[in-house]
Amino acid sequence: MDKPQGWTSHDVVGRMRRLAGTRKVGHAGTLDPMATGVLVIGVNRATRLLTYIVGTDKTYTATIRLGQSTITDDAEGEITGGSIAAAITPEDISAGVRALTGTISQVPSSVSAIKVKGQRAYARVRSGEDVQLEARSVTVSRLEVHDIRRVNGGRQQDVDVTVECSSGTYIRALARDLGTALGVGGHLTALRRTRVGPYTIEGASTLDQLAEKLTLLELDDAGRALFPVRELSAAEADDVSHGRKIPAGQEAGPVAAFSPAGTLVALLENRGQDARALLVFAPGNGPA
Repeated sequence: MDKPQGWTSHDVVGRMRRLAGTRKVGHAGTLDPMATGVLVIGVNRATRLLTYIVGTDKTYTATIRLGQSTITDDAEGEITGGSIAAAITPEDISAGVRALTGTISQVPSSVSAIKVKGQRAYARVRSGEDVQLEARSVTVSRLEVHDIRRVNGGRQQDVDVTVECSSGTYIRALARDLGTALGVGGHLTALRRTRVGPYTIEGASTLDQLAEKLTLLELDDAGRALFPVRELSAAEADDVSHGRKIPAGQEAGPVAAFSPAGTLVALLENRGQDARALLVFAPGNGPA
């Protein structure tokens, strides 16, 4: 779905539970309240696929403000510093962007959902604690600048970018680190997620649209979009659905295994000469 601004991911799940009439609803990767865009929701049996979606690559469009730092690295936090960015040139920005592209070591934003000794980092920060998170390796495969604008009388500059990155990349941290590298501070003022794995914003519905008509992606279609596909014979489908192993396939896995009728039977993984089920779905799959 296309998450609205101002909603937490938990808010969206609660609304979807009411719309779908079931408690069994989950999401594949949190979006900050300020952010909009693709939030993959699983309903009923489709929640079992969510763990495989969380780790997929993502695409975002974002606006970075150079010249101000905030405690949250985005526009929702109080300003903590910064310098006039009028002297920063497009060439400076391009060089800073190049340094943040590829496989990089990134320190997540301290106001994040990462747990520190059993408590969310953002909760520790809000209670006044100084939280220092460890750097982690992430991959930014694309960080492209589309527009640069002077704002607030030229004291700051807004930079519109597209980011394609691995799971676990913090776009707020990219904004912070670009501002730090340029010596003026930086934070995120807008963020929209346009892709999660194979699922794009073009196929997403808003909450208002879903309230009018609850249209969900069929589980069979979700499986075909997310995984390599293996077509099973009737005998293989019967074996898999009853927990029996079958001969290994060409793909190591996980792969989405379909019956001759086109129904998602299971997710399979090769183990030596055999393929065994990671997940088995009952016949008559419903929507995802």
